[in-house]
Formats: sequence, C-alpha cells, structure tokens
Amino acid sequence: MMYGILINGAGWAARQHAAAYCQRSDCRIVAVNDISESRAAGFVAELGLEDVRLYTDLSEAVRHPGIDVVSVCTPQHLHCENVLQAAAAGKHLVIEKPAAVRPGDLYRMRDAVAGSGVKTVVSFVLRWNPLLITLKKMLADGIFGEPYYVEVDYMSYNGSWWGGWNDARTVRQGVSASLVAGCHAIDAARWLSTTDPNAAALPKEVYAVAGGRRKGKTREFNPLNNTWKEDAPPMEYDGLEVILMEFTNGVRAKVCVNAECVMPYRFPIRIFGDRGTAIDNRIWSEFFPKQNDWMEFPVILPDSSDVSHHPFQAEIDHFIDCITQNTESHCRLEDAVRSHEIVFAAIQCYQTHLPVPF
Repeated sequence: MMYGILINGAGWAARQHAAAYCQRSDCRIVAVNDISESRAAGFVAELGLEDVRLYTDLSEAVRHPGIDVVSVCTPQHLHCENVLQAAAAGKHLVIEKPAAVRPGDLYRMRDAVAGSGVKTVVSFVLRWNPLLITLKKMLADGIFGEPYYVEVDYMSYNGSWWGGWNDARTVRQGVSASLVAGCHAIDAARWLSTTDPNAAALPKEVYAVAGGRRKGKTREFNPLNNTWKEDAPPMEYDGLEVILMEFTNGVRAKVCVNAECVMPYRFPIRIFGDRGTAIDNRIWSEFFPKQNDWMEFPVILPDSSDVSHHPFQAEIDHFIDCITQNTESHCRLEDAVRSHEIVFAAIQCYQTHLPVPF
C-alpha cells in the first residue's frame, strides 16, 4: 500500500510532518496546499520533493487523485474548516495542536470525523517523546504503584522569535497561553495519570487561576539568544496559568503554563505513586531494594521548544500503522477533545472563579 499525502499549510510544523513522511517507503507527498503558492513552491523545493502538485484552495486540493492522508498544519483558527473539508472528502487526518480555538468548533470536528469513518491523530507529539514513553511503560508495569498526584509544567518565553507568534499572541486566534502551547502539558498530565498503557485519564473537575506581568507589554525576551526587544507586538492574554485537575480515576494533577518565564524552555514532570516517584528521568521505587540515591536513566527529555526536536517521526509512524492495521490512535481527535476541554474549562474559571465539573 502506498499512501498519498497532502500537506495543508507550508509552515514550521509542516516541514517536520513532511520530513517524517519522506522517511517512509509507503508514503509519498503528492500535493501541498497553502494560501501562498510561492511559499508552497519554496516548501517543495527546500525538501527536494518531486512531482508535487501545488494548490491554494483546500477544497480543490482534497480532490487531487491519490490522496489518502491530510496533514493539517495551518494556523489553529483555520483547523476546524480544514478538518471538515478533509473529513467530508474521506481523508485520514493528522491535526496539529491545538485542534480548535473554540469548543463549538472542536465538537463540529469531532462529529464530522465520527460520521466520516476516517482515522485521526492530534499532534500532542510529546506522547512519543522517549522520556514519556519510558514513564508510561513504568506506570503500566507498576513501578510507581498507583499514581495519586502528577505535575507537568510548560515553561517557555513564547514570543516573536517563533514564526507563528503574530497569530498566536492574540485573544481571537491564540485564545490563551494554555491553548497555544501549554495544552502539551495538560495532555501529558492526562497521559501520565493512568496505568492504562493505551489511554489518558478523563477529567472530572478543573479549577484554575491566571496572572503574570507580561500581558499587554511590548518588551520581550528571546530565550534563544538571551536578548531583549523593546518594540515587540504584545501578548493579549495572561502569560501565567495554574490549572488543577481531578480525574475520574481519583488522580489529582497540576499544570503550570508559564509563557513569560525568563529562562530557557523546560517541561518538568513529576509522578507520585504509592510505591514510587519520578522526577523527570530520576526514579525512586520500592522495586529497587536498598536504593540509597535516585536512579537516573539516560533518555531524550522534552527540553526544547523547537519543533525539529520533537518526535514527529514516531507520531507519523504510529498513525500510518493505525491506518494499515485498521486501529484507532490513543491520541485520536475524540480523545484530544478532552485535553482541549480542560483548557476551555480553565478559561471559564478565570471568568467565574468557580471550579468546572465535567
């Protein structure tokens, strides 16, 4: 079986999607769609692709012969219409996160996919990070016993050093720091709050607070070169969010989303169980008798905000396997809706100052 791929959107993340498909002998990129034909042409040339059709209209692109999979890599406020068009055309979908900027759009996408029979995966790509893979297996193997509390934080000074920032910084198109990027930490907290190797925990109640010092200011830090800029376009929402979650299995979790911390990117993880603990890649467990210091294992940590460091290859490999084997991804749209619902519940808390039950 050879799968024909349409890359929708020729930006930062799209390059990683395309590179992953190119590593597979059973995938071929046959079309690229972008509002700018010159950008799409540059994208194809940069990757050295051949015999690729360029489009500037997705409704036409999805009708191109031989397309089986669409990677939706456009700005997040366009994802809903993109997914509806591709699902209606019967194409399997890789959807960049966040999947949608409004709950209503999210549910329209979910219903459209459910009615179409296509398979989906949402790019909460850190589920395939080697550290998270190892921790998930340790949870399933009982190394920590039954987890009762999990912490995952997203700490990064998001700004104009990132090409997508001008859209993401606004309330209309970015919505919040947790939706723009912190949703990775929320999804990871769900993923690491259950011993089920193929599932993420389901939310029962959410409470959150927001704050920070950066909202509306034009002075901006660049964590890539440790410099300051005085006339940057301002972030329109709070840069700090602290989200508390209770899951249906009784596990509690905390996520801190900090989009204004003056420091290099960090994604710290802590798992507390009744038989052991994990602090990033350091383990303490009763399964290791007479342990007198943390056991540290060498592994790739989620310690960079650069998408080129993220495990897109593992995600794409997983998804193509799902299509081939006619199975559903653990990170399909239906599941990813839950992580987004926590983001939207947090936003509701900022307005009502009340916990949100599910």
